[in-house]
Amino acid sequence: MEDIIRQLLEKLGEDPNREGLRKTPARVKKSYAFLTEGYRQDPVKIISDAVFSDKYDEMVIVKDIPFYSLCEHHLLPFYGSAHVAYLPNKKLVGISKIARMVELFARRLQVQERMTQQIAEAIQSVLKPKGVAVVVQAQHLCMQMRGVQKHNASVVTSAMLGGFRSNQATREEFMTLIKG
Repeated sequence: MEDIIRQLLEKLGEDPNREGLRKTPARVKKSYAFLTEGYRQDPVKIISDAVFSDKYDEMVIVKDIPFYSLCEHHLLPFYGSAHVAYLPNKKLVGISKIARMVELFARRLQVQERMTQQIAEAIQSVLKPKGVAVVVQAQHLCMQMRGVQKHNASVVTSAMLGGFRSNQATREEFMTLIKG
């Protein structure tokens, strides 16, 4: 990877041997390894280690989960926050694992729509809850720094499964709670 980064610097018209760029290929390699570590993690294993039985049957929400990801089209960052809820079905999961799900899928080359769906489906597959809801709001630097250059535009995506999809009152309660 370091050789490729050196070649990229040259193609951009830079000298990869100048003082400020000598260590850049190694830094970029390390950075991309960190920013894509979600490929090397198993979402089922992360959640499964923290599932426990309980009678609680009301909505569980973890909101305002910050994340950073890379747009797969331009390799530029997009960032924002995710709101995740589920309707327990005799099983709960440690709340930090929900934040870890967001982080895991954000640490891949992504499109926001897919990331939103992947978070919901991973929670659904392990917990088998009565429903899962995910709303993600993000700023995309590929849209702000280049292309249309719309600096204040944000993108909102949602995935609603089970009771959140079939029951409008449940969906509205979730939406109200994440706004408040």
